[in-house]
Amino acid sequence: MLNKLRGRLAPALEKLGRAFAATGLPPDFWTYLGLGFALASASLFATGMPVLGGVLLLVSGFFDVVDGQVARVAKKESRRGAFIDSLTDKVSEVAVFAGIMIGGLTDPRLVLAALSFSLLVSYARSRAESLGVKLEGVGVGERAERLLLLAIIGMFWMDVAVATVAVLAAITLLHRAILTAKRL
Repeated sequence: MLNKLRGRLAPALEKLGRAFAATGLPPDFWTYLGLGFALASASLFATGMPVLGGVLLLVSGFFDVVDGQVARVAKKESRRGAFIDSLTDKVSEVAVFAGIMIGGLTDPRLVLAALSFSLLVSYARSRAESLGVKLEGVGVGERAERLLLLAIIGMFWMDVAVATVAVLAAITLLHRAILTAKRL
């Protein structure tokens, strides 16, 4: 869903990319910085601090946008960078959900459902695209939406945030599965 806004936000995102590229730091730096903030967020969730955890999760998401924009404007896009970005995204998600569970911020079964469906959404896209079916922007619960909900709603109502993420990820998984099966 938020991916569909990228076209409208392209000029602002390009300016953002140029500003961060001007530092001379490579895209991978911003990827790893985002991962660091996600791990710090997970630690805060694990120690029962959902407001600070949510804030750092938003910062992590910001740097997840920055790394790709820097790669584009600096003409440093690569398959290696795309792989590292995807991998650190999954590490971040697992760490954040683990932090929520360790911190006892909601029912562990709910966390397991949200994490499982979240990872399956990503897997479905990866597998479909390996078969030639493009799924970017397909579904109501892509990674950006899930993390925004988790960060913002989770600051105050973690049960609601995690349940919403689980439901939206499940709907997105089903949507992607049906769409991929039709296109194949």
